[in-house]
Amino acid sequence: MFEQEWAELRAAAAERTAMQLNRVPAEGGRGGGGPDLVVNRDDLGAIGNEAYDLLGRLAKDGDLARPATFDAATALTNGNFVSGSAVLKVHDYWQTHLRTLLDACSQISNHLDYSKAQHAKDEVKIEGDLTRVAELTKYMK
Repeated sequence: MFEQEWAELRAAAAERTAMQLNRVPAEGGRGGGGPDLVVNRDDLGAIGNEAYDLLGRLAKDGDLARPATFDAATALTNGNFVSGSAVLKVHDYWQTHLRTLLDACSQISNHLDYSKAQHAKDEVKIEGDLTRVAELTKYMK
């Protein structure tokens, strides 16, 4: 179930990714007159939101079996069953990987939020710089 949902989310994110580079025409010269690099901030935000939502669901749902698994491991161990230590290993293994996955989702969400904000700041700076160059160009004619 998780693998299928994860694959669907990755596919949807790949479809929404809107980064594209224009190429230089074969005859030379500048690109098609449009921007060389386009990043759609809405797409970055959507992917970041998906990672944040996944983080919330994993934090809640990924921990549902932990108490029962730990209790079962303790009961089996106290009952002198060898399988008690194996169940505890499964418990610990799951917790380790769950924390790793939670950390990864958190980093993805935070990075995309940061990228979205940084791109907006860069865009404002570049537009301001180009506006000043355009004004200077008027006087150089």
